[in-house]
Amino acid sequence: MSDGPKPEKQSPAERLSRLQACAKQVFGDPAVALVALTHKSYCNEHKDEPCEDNERLEFLGDAVVDLAIGQRLMERFPRAAEGELSKLRALIVNEEGLARVARVVGVGDLLLLGRGEDLTGGREKNSVLADALEAVVGALYVGNGMAAVLTFIDAFFGEALDGVAEGRQGRDNKSLLQEASQQKLKSSPRYRVVSESGPEHEKIFEVEVSIGGEIYARSTGRSKKEAEQAAAEKTLELFAPKT
Repeated sequence: MSDGPKPEKQSPAERLSRLQACAKQVFGDPAVALVALTHKSYCNEHKDEPCEDNERLEFLGDAVVDLAIGQRLMERFPRAAEGELSKLRALIVNEEGLARVARVVGVGDLLLLGRGEDLTGGREKNSVLADALEAVVGALYVGNGMAAVLTFIDAFFGEALDGVAEGRQGRDNKSLLQEASQQKLKSSPRYRVVSESGPEHEKIFEVEVSIGGEIYARSTGRSKKEAEQAAAEKTLELFAPKT
C-alpha cells in the first residue's frame, strides 16, 4: 500500500484521477471505471448504500484480455499454429501474470475492499489483483473500445509479449539453427539487418539469415533479437524433412 490515504478516504474523483494516471488512459465511462475498483467484499459490508462490485466487469475483461493478447500474438507469429498460440497466451494470461501487471499499474492501492479482506492482505493477493485488472480492462473496453485496450496491452504487457517472442516456450531457434547448419552444411548462419522502419518507439527490424553465402530467409520483429529468432525459425522449417 502506498503512503497516500486509503481508497475509501478518497473521493471518487481522486480515485479516478489516480487510476487514469497509472493506466495512462482517460476512461470514457468514469462510473464504470470506479466499479472496476470495487471488490465484492466492500459491497457486502455496505448493503445500506448503492454499491456495484466488479465481478461482471471481470467476466468481460477476462474475454477482452484473451482477445487482445491473442491478436498481438497472431501479429507477431503469423506462421504459428492455433495450439502454439494458445500455449503462448497461457504463458502471459494467468493469475500470476495479471497480478504482476496489476502491481505495476497500482490497482491494489485503488481498490475498495471490505475491512476483513483488507486486514487479511487482500490488496496483495494475486487472485484479487488479477480479477481487478481484468475488471479495469473491461471498463476500458466499455468506455473506450478495443483500440484503447490494445494500447493498454502494448504498454503493460509488452515485456511479457517480448519474453514469449524471444523464448517461444523456451525454444532458442538461433541455437537450434546453429546446430542444424553445422551438421548439414558444415557452416554457421550469419544474420544481417536488412532494414529498419517505423517511429523510434515502435521500430520494426527486418533481418536476413544466410549460410555459406546463400540467403535462406528473411523475417521481421520489434527487436533485432526477435527478428533473428523468427528468421532462424523459417530456416529451420526449410531444413525439416518433407512429409
